[in-house]
Amino acid sequence: MPRSSAAPATLLALALLAGGCVAGPDYQRPDAPTPSGFREQPPPGGNWKPAEPGDQAMRGRWWELFGDPQLDALEAKIAVSNQTLKAAAAQYFAALDQVRVARAAYFPTLGAGASATRLRLSENQPNTVRGATRFNYNLFVLQGQAQWEPDLWGQVRRTVEQARAQAQASAADLAGVTLSLQAELAADYFQLRGLDTQKQLLDTTLASDADELELAKVRFRGGVANAVDVAQAETQYRTVKAQGIDTGVARAQFEHAIATLVGVPPSAFSLPPNPAVVPLPAVPLAVPSALLERRPDVAAAERRVAAANAQIGVALAAYYPNLTLSGTVGLESGGLGTLFQIPSLLWSLGASAFETLFDAGRRHALTDQARDLYEAQVALYRQSVLTAFQDVEDNLAALRILTDEAEAQAAAVEAARQSLALSNKRYKGGVTTYLEVLTAQTIQLTNERTQADLATRRSLASVQLIKALGGGWSTNGSPSPSR
Repeated sequence: MPRSSAAPATLLALALLAGGCVAGPDYQRPDAPTPSGFREQPPPGGNWKPAEPGDQAMRGRWWELFGDPQLDALEAKIAVSNQTLKAAAAQYFAALDQVRVARAAYFPTLGAGASATRLRLSENQPNTVRGATRFNYNLFVLQGQAQWEPDLWGQVRRTVEQARAQAQASAADLAGVTLSLQAELAADYFQLRGLDTQKQLLDTTLASDADELELAKVRFRGGVANAVDVAQAETQYRTVKAQGIDTGVARAQFEHAIATLVGVPPSAFSLPPNPAVVPLPAVPLAVPSALLERRPDVAAAERRVAAANAQIGVALAAYYPNLTLSGTVGLESGGLGTLFQIPSLLWSLGASAFETLFDAGRRHALTDQARDLYEAQVALYRQSVLTAFQDVEDNLAALRILTDEAEAQAAAVEAARQSLALSNKRYKGGVTTYLEVLTAQTIQLTNERTQADLATRRSLASVQLIKALGGGWSTNGSPSPSR
């Protein structure tokens, strides 16, 4: 081998041999506090249950557990029309693009160029040959260049590792935004339906109060009752009517919120009243350790820990020298006719190494910064795990307590109905005044509205429990950038 090419070839071989060195620590998932079980155990006949093997495969369309076709249709529109979700998707695609940017550093940079120049040399320059007659000439050049910086210390590999982890975190962020929007839509929908139930209840009560008012007027005209009875009956009637009208304010706001979530102007969207109560689903309750894979926010936090760990390797790689290999090959001639002849050939091969000897502690500070940011991400990850378990326990407790309260409230409603029936009989029999009937009516309406509100709160708690469990998302099904 000629000596002119031995040195670059030797450096290239050394670069390939050293390619296995990677600066910085290899990533290991940090430990996080994980309980062996949830404190709120599923009660017999409750609204959640231990997850079965088939439940672990639930993906995406978790709202179908409620069996409401209208809710299904609304949820399907979020993925198509919601602008917040589109923004999150664009950020995820940008993170994938960053992985491609980082991976490009594995390969050499190639370039090609051509030039044509007409030159005039000075006759008085120091190296001018006396007596020369040619000071004007053409120069045609066609050449290609290659430059490559071998990844001796793993800086590129750590950068790719970091970009990949960030892309996976962005994928989890996208899933988290999707889940939040889906849960928000479901919550708004059930609250709107709860107001429909309240309106139906008030309308039914209003019709009953209208009969009571007419009865009081008949009794007054017959001399059996006094004007006070009529006034009290009319007051009750007008009060219930006003309460029914008032429900329209909140209903309109929830309807507008749903329109915004599905990407429709509120003026062009409406939902017809539907007071039907949606039955609560049996929510699959996985083991606590599975929560770390099902929660998008927890997965995103863990991936950011991996990215911070890779950044330590990037910082450490800056302590080592950089090696750059370069080469040029081309054709150069003073005339186009001779440009493509062998004597016009030119080439060069070279290698250079550079090591920073003094930077006033900059690399040391950047390394310390990377380690500190890693510790910060570890703490955030562990906190996200604790918050995830808190969310599940909160909603399990809410469902259990609301179930007990709903049973007690049902008994209260039944007792209030019996009390009103007895008071009506006593009033019609002339045993008591209308004040007793009015009191019984108010108690019954209050209890029935509380019962309807409990049904809405239980639906909301079910939605929040599903969200706390990660919906239908899992890291096993999340997109992963290719290597």
